[in-house]
Amino acid sequence: MTEEIRITAEPIDNQRCKFVVSVPVLAGGVRRFTGADEAKGSPLAEAIFSLPGLGVTELIVSGNIVTVVKQSPVPWQAVGKSIGGAIRSAVASDMAPVTAAPKPPGAVNDDALYEQVAKVFDEEVNPMVARHGGRVELIDVQDAVVMLRMGGGCQGCGMADVTLRQGIEGMLAQLVPAVRGIVDITDHTSGANPYFQASRCRRPVWAGLSRCPSRIPNAPPRRRSSSRSGIRSRRSLAWTMIRRSSRR
Repeated sequence: MTEEIRITAEPIDNQRCKFVVSVPVLAGGVRRFTGADEAKGSPLAEAIFSLPGLGVTELIVSGNIVTVVKQSPVPWQAVGKSIGGAIRSAVASDMAPVTAAPKPPGAVNDDALYEQVAKVFDEEVNPMVARHGGRVELIDVQDAVVMLRMGGGCQGCGMADVTLRQGIEGMLAQLVPAVRGIVDITDHTSGANPYFQASRCRRPVWAGLSRCPSRIPNAPPRRRSSSRSGIRSRRSLAWTMIRRSSRR
């Protein structure tokens, strides 16, 4: 059987890049790897951690999204092909590309965490992002890692990563410290508002989050700027790698 596997790379910054695969990589939940030892038994993770010269420090897999964190200053455009090849080979194999994580003794109760995070989203996050035409949906909590999806004005917005990293992540660190990380499973290249107008994204939505912005670490001053020079569409950073692969 011949199947086309399409992979789109969406760089977040020079250290982090999200690879969106056209087929599922991990069915349900999320798997986070922080080193080659943890990657053992998961062919996709083993292949990516073994790529030379990248210095991969973290790998997060959720659904059809693979997020890679590296130390190397080499731009993603230069290494995307090798990462895409590793993902494609693992997905095309007869083996599961990623295995489920074992539950350690004394693991955090994800159900309880879900309730706490949902309350923060309902009472703090969404009332503010709604004013900007956006919404943030809590998808799941697995192994203390929050999976969310942005919609409305937040989907494709040039400031979406700022909202996520400096706003939502910072707020959860303060209000739900048991959360270990966040995975954004949004497809920022499609939807009702892909690459939302820069005029709606002059400042990150989180600039007005909550009643006390001091909760958010290292938050810059809340000021409005008329300059759009800092707004850069991710469209210029995303590229697509397409190759036919035989699944045996």
